[in-house]
Amino acid sequence: MPFLAAALLIAAFFWHRRYSRQKKRKQLLAAPLTPEQREIVRQLVPITRQLPQPLRPKLEGKISLFLDQITFHGQNELEVNEAMKLSIAAQACLLIVNTDAWYDTLRTVLIYPSAFRTRRNTHDGYVVQERDLTMLGESWARGPVVLSWDHALKGGLDAHDGHNVVIHEFAHQLDSLTGHTNGIPLLSKGQAYEGWEKAMLDAYNDHVERVQNGYRTLIDPYGATNHEEFFAETIVTFFEKPQALQRDLPALYTQLAELLALDPAKWG
Repeated sequence: MPFLAAALLIAAFFWHRRYSRQKKRKQLLAAPLTPEQREIVRQLVPITRQLPQPLRPKLEGKISLFLDQITFHGQNELEVNEAMKLSIAAQACLLIVNTDAWYDTLRTVLIYPSAFRTRRNTHDGYVVQERDLTMLGESWARGPVVLSWDHALKGGLDAHDGHNVVIHEFAHQLDSLTGHTNGIPLLSKGQAYEGWEKAMLDAYNDHVERVQNGYRTLIDPYGATNHEEFFAETIVTFFEKPQALQRDLPALYTQLAELLALDPAKWG
C-alpha cells in the first residue's frame, strides 16, 4: 500500500474513534437516569433534592457519564451494588454539575466497607518513618479515589453536618486537574487569580490561627493541615453549610460560587 494511502487510512481510523467517543460522551451527558435510579439518588443523597430544576438534568447526565467511565472495586470482600455507585457518583458530580470540568484521568474508585488502614512515609528532618494510618478516604492525582463506604453513605445522607468524605476527596480530584494538588484549581473563565488567592489565603490563615488557639471553626479543623486540605474542606462547607459560609466568609464564598458556577446559599 502506498505510504500516503496508509497514512490516510490511519488518520481516518483515529478520527473515527475520536468521533465515536465524542458522540458517546454527548449521548451520556444527555441521558436521564431511570425512575428507579433517580429515587435511589433522592434517598441516598438528599442534597440533590435542593438543586434548582435546570441543574437536575445536567446532574443526571454527568452521573451517567461518570458511571460509564469509572470502574468500582469493592475491597475486603465488599460487594459493590448500584446504590453505592449512584450515591458516590451523585456526590462527586455535584462539584462539576454546572461547569465544563471533568475527572478526565480518573478510572477507578476503590470502596472499603469502613475506615481502612494504609502505610505512609513521614519525614522528620532527615529521618523517614513508616506509619500505619486509619483513613476514611484517599485521592490520588490520576486516580484511584479510595473511600470508606460507611462514611461515604453517612456523608451523603446528612447534607448539613459539614462532613462529606466523597465531596472532600473529589475536591482533591478537582484541585489536581492543574497537574498539582495545592489548593489552586483551574479557575473559571474570567475569574481573577488575585481575588482567589486573597480570599483563600486570608481565610486559611484565620482558620489556622483559630484552630491553634482552640476556637471553634465553621470549616472542619482538618483544613488547617495545609492549603490543599483547606480547599477540600471549604468545598464541603460550601455545599453543606452555604448560608453560614456566605455570612462568615463572604469573599471565600464568592470565589467558590464563581469557581463552581453554583449558589447553594439560595437552594431549598
